[in-house]
Amino acid sequence: MAEQENQLNRERFCCSICLDLLKDPVTTGCGHSYCRSCINTHWDKGEEGGSYSCPECRQTFTPRPVLGKNTMLADLVEELKKTGLQAAPADHCYAGPEDVACDVCTGRKLKALKSCLNCLASYCEKHLQPHLQSAPLKKHKLVEPSEKLQENICSRHDEVMKIFCRTDQQCICYLCSMDEHKDHDTVSAAAERTERQRELGLRRKTIQQRVQDTEKDVKLLQQEEEAINGSADKAVKDSEEIFTELIHLLAKRSSDVKQQIRSQQETEVRRVRELQERLEQEITELKKKDHELKQLSDTEDQHQFLHNYPSLPPLSESTHTSSIRIRPLRIFEDVTAAVSQVRGRLQDILSETETEILQIVSQVDVLLPEPDTRADFLKYSQEITLDPNTANRHLLLSEENRKVTRMKKLQPYSDHPDRFTDRCQVLSRESLTERCYWEVEMGVAGAVRVAVTYKNISRAEGPICLFGNNDKSWSLYCDGDSYNFCYNSIRTPVSGPVSSRVGVYLDHSAGVLSFYSVSDTITLLHRVQTTFTQPLYAGVWVNRSGSTAELCKLK
Repeated sequence: MAEQENQLNRERFCCSICLDLLKDPVTTGCGHSYCRSCINTHWDKGEEGGSYSCPECRQTFTPRPVLGKNTMLADLVEELKKTGLQAAPADHCYAGPEDVACDVCTGRKLKALKSCLNCLASYCEKHLQPHLQSAPLKKHKLVEPSEKLQENICSRHDEVMKIFCRTDQQCICYLCSMDEHKDHDTVSAAAERTERQRELGLRRKTIQQRVQDTEKDVKLLQQEEEAINGSADKAVKDSEEIFTELIHLLAKRSSDVKQQIRSQQETEVRRVRELQERLEQEITELKKKDHELKQLSDTEDQHQFLHNYPSLPPLSESTHTSSIRIRPLRIFEDVTAAVSQVRGRLQDILSETETEILQIVSQVDVLLPEPDTRADFLKYSQEITLDPNTANRHLLLSEENRKVTRMKKLQPYSDHPDRFTDRCQVLSRESLTERCYWEVEMGVAGAVRVAVTYKNISRAEGPICLFGNNDKSWSLYCDGDSYNFCYNSIRTPVSGPVSSRVGVYLDHSAGVLSFYSVSDTITLLHRVQTTFTQPLYAGVWVNRSGSTAELCKLK
């Protein structure tokens, strides 16, 4: 509270010019007090015409008043000084080299708070008070501090420039409007400002709307990015799961084959061992009989020998025959060959599916913004030629099959199932399945239809096979001074600058088809958003004899 009272005391006994405690205070006739030196310097520098005004209330005095010392105020100021109160503002309140200084302050100037366009002067907070309190001064136009106030003064007549010359697009004073700008289109600067402010408002609305639209596009692209990432992550996860299942399936099949081989191995080994045991038993028996025969043979007693000989049992038939053969060690090589054959077929399948999968992955496409300038479109330009096998016999192809001319005489084309027989039109040789752009230059005579179509469009069914008269083709009908978009026999008038050249932009995967008028600038005529289910082909129809259309070389 005491601090606020001290501040109040400072303000009451400060000079409104130097903002310091009053020194040798004097009082004007209007009751405002100043340092004697401050008010005299102010009147010495700024007053003209014999009248002198108060810096605070602007009351004028004629002649210059004789200022007397305000002794009571001087005594009070001295008392305040004894108490140690000072009114010097903080350093940051003073104007620096880059600041706008108060025009009223003397000595070290304070920063200006506002500039007055009527007074053409800048004021600090203290010296601004009259403009905030005095009724006449409240009508003045206050703006942010400016060092360019003198630019509002006519250098020729030293008058405020309050008039705008629309002829010369410059601000002038009222004397200029009666002199060199006498017959020019002039309005008040305020009126011109109002008009241009309105134009700026409209332009800002346009910009703000474009910002909103672009922000929506950015949001859509962010969502598209999230969708791409999510879809890709899911595809990777699903693919890994599928390949893991295949690996498990192959591991199981490998285990099954291994088990079958081992089982068959055990069976065959068991059979071999059984036969081996029988043969070994037979060997044992044969050795026993051989021993018996040897003993009989070694008998010296002839009578005993002859007696025992007939009692020998006959030999059993031997199980060891020539039918038992030792097979090579590659007993199961047929199994290996079969597995190897499966591996080959699997490799072929994987190779084919890899190519197919990579092709599908490469065809993943994202809807990107349509190009804005012709240079952007030319990035997608495609060389297109016309297919002679589709040309009607009244059409002559030239310029390396890029130009078509309507002829009265039939051309000697051979029969072909793709040839148009009822309408004078022709298709491109190239199919269009990606982003592409081309331009068609039309001759001065006749009408032309620039089109895209599926290849299975009818060739000989009268009007229904004409480009735009069915649900298999889309065309822009160019008739000299007007355009019409045609699809499924519905004709829609199209507005836009007429040009002899039409540009066509196609984004097949996004389902976007756009037609443009091409001259010094490129202007959208019509855009189609649909779903294309087949490859498209460029098409041209010409109406009258002598009419021409040419697919332009853009590269």
